[in-house]
Amino acid sequence: MQKRTKKMDMGNCSSFTEFIFLGVTNDPENKVILFTMFLLIYLMALLANLGMIILIRIESQLHTPMYFFLSHLSFCDLCYSTAIGPKMLVDVFAKNTSIPFFGCALQFLVFCTFADAECLLLAVMAFDRYKAISNPLLYTVNMNSGVCYRLMAGVYLVGLTDALIHTVLAFRLCFCGSKEINHFFCDLPPLYLLSCSDIQVSELALFTVFGFIELTTISGVLVSYCYIILSVLKISSAEGRFKAFSTCTSHLTAVAIFQGTVLFMYFRPSSAYSLDQDKMTSLFYTLVIPMLNPLIYSLRNTDVKEALVKLKNKMWL
Repeated sequence: MQKRTKKMDMGNCSSFTEFIFLGVTNDPENKVILFTMFLLIYLMALLANLGMIILIRIESQLHTPMYFFLSHLSFCDLCYSTAIGPKMLVDVFAKNTSIPFFGCALQFLVFCTFADAECLLLAVMAFDRYKAISNPLLYTVNMNSGVCYRLMAGVYLVGLTDALIHTVLAFRLCFCGSKEINHFFCDLPPLYLLSCSDIQVSELALFTVFGFIELTTISGVLVSYCYIILSVLKISSAEGRFKAFSTCTSHLTAVAIFQGTVLFMYFRPSSAYSLDQDKMTSLFYTLVIPMLNPLIYSLRNTDVKEALVKLKNKMWL
């Protein structure tokens, strides 16, 4: 995470009513290529996540805790990608790429809420896999609907609380001079660069509060998988061990991609920070990851494949 402070110059402090996005690129040729590519990615993410949510809701064989959490993962992906994707795509060719001050705050609030929720949800899903593998006979009892709803309420509550903390701290800063954000959405690092206030409190909150969420979720995933491995090793047959652990591969892939990107984005050394590199990383986790998650879970999941075939057969009857 970058460390930087500014001394507030009250004489130059102005009340911005809007910010202006500089966008991904100013090269006309690259604009066409990037717009086409990321429009397709966003549409695929939109259709894949909506499709996953609808499939899980209408197919009774997917009415289990695992798929309940997976539907919320798709919902989180859908929400934070939609908070950013449409505006970013419109701005590629728009002459006016401004966003109102409060619109910027709202965009960041929605993005941060559901990105945080996804971090926590991935840890909850690891715990769910542990319960399913360690004691499959009592799985539906231990992970009943009441437990699942309480876990999800906690996930969204913590995500919203963390997002509110960062939003209030960031948008109470004094912004002066240029109102151009060298980015395609309202994120903390480029906003801090525009501030002429002391940003130490905001950066400390990012490091401590969001850092605590990251540490907790990653630790939760690691501990859950330690217990999962121990439970799998107790299974006598090799086929049974493979089947038990194969249910975790999709989740592990999703965790590795999402958490790896987040850690690189917000906790890398300041010497490695680059706005251009930051934009490319942001494009990956705001558009590409929401497209990848439903594909990972559908392509590597027998239950989802069977449900898709069953739904297809129903539609053709």
